[in-house]
Amino acid sequence: QVQVVESGGGLVQAGGSLRLSCAASGSIFSLSAMGWYRQAHGMQRELVATITSGGSTEYADSVKGRFTISRDGAKNTVYLQMNSLKPEDPAVYYCNANVRYEDATTYHYWGQGTQVTVSS
Repeated sequence: QVQVVESGGGLVQAGGSLRLSCAASGSIFSLSAMGWYRQAHGMQRELVATITSGGSTEYADSVKGRFTISRDGAKNTVYLQMNSLKPEDPAVYYCNANVRYEDATTYHYWGQGTQVTVSS
């Protein structure tokens, strides 16, 4: 079994910064990618940023230039540095870990989510 645990959410003023962390642990053969998604109230979950084991990144257009995703492969940990937060950024932010098993199958594990609130 794999556990994915996020931390670092909270309340910040518009224009401020927050750093989210996510650690994956358990029966992990390898992690092909990790990423952050968010879900605002009444909205569908959407991709924020992803990073592969090789370091390739992908960002939603709405966060490009403001958010930075990084990872520590040795710790199976991914970070999301969020700068210049806007009133449209509040949501529950979820971490996703794409775990690859020895038989080459993969499975997506999700964290419980961490709330990000931005005050204007």
